[in-house]
Amino acid sequence: MPAFRVNVVSDVHGNTEALARAGDGADALVCLGDLVLFLDYADHSRGIFPDLFGAENASRLVELRTARRFDEAREFGRKLWGAIDSERGAAIESAVRKQYAEMFAAFPTPTYATYGNVDIPSLWPEYAGDGITVLDGERVEIGGRVFGFVGGGLRTPMRTPYEISDEEYAAKIEAVGEVDVLCTHIPPDVPELLYDTVARRFERGSRALLEAIRRTRPKYALFGHVHQPLVRRMRIGATECVNVGHFAGTSRPWALEW
Repeated sequence: MPAFRVNVVSDVHGNTEALARAGDGADALVCLGDLVLFLDYADHSRGIFPDLFGAENASRLVELRTARRFDEAREFGRKLWGAIDSERGAAIESAVRKQYAEMFAAFPTPTYATYGNVDIPSLWPEYAGDGITVLDGERVEIGGRVFGFVGGGLRTPMRTPYEISDEEYAAKIEAVGEVDVLCTHIPPDVPELLYDTVARRFERGSRALLEAIRRTRPKYALFGHVHQPLVRRMRIGATECVNVGHFAGTSRPWALEW
């Protein structure tokens, strides 16, 4: 029986050029979200924020967030946005739409995708054309295996666009049920999977996801979100848990074959 291969990416953050090649050699592409590049923490000149306010202001915002001075960061942001308050929504939406138009056009066929915490789900239907299946709290068969998808993140002081309550997230996990491959944007709530060694902080993971992995025992649990994790993969019971990598930085998909 011939091998079936799925390439998996997460945290694309505007890397359209590499995204166009992400499906090479695979029968399907799976994307775990975070298409939008709002602010590049490695290159402060890239993203929606520096396009609007300049790299110097972007660097200051990164400095405050990295130091976990979130109240100061929000106040700094409010002052900048205040200068263009009447145009804020339109400016952000226009920039996001431009990025989405480019990235959705780069997706190969077929692609199966879910949202990241920085994505804006309400805009996706306008760009997800034929061959792109968007799933959130849903399951689909790919190459004879059942994949479940849960998008978005949990609420944090960062207040990114698609953060939801723990209860809403748990309900989506429950709706997916038993699958062979459980695909989410955020990791399960395990410290080693949540600590970012460069940002030097813990991101939020899902306790409901961890409990579902232990209960339903999927063969794989795939996720992204933490760009430089302390541990990229580990076993939880019968499940191989894998951070598929920071695609914006590596330009390389993670491959799953059977």
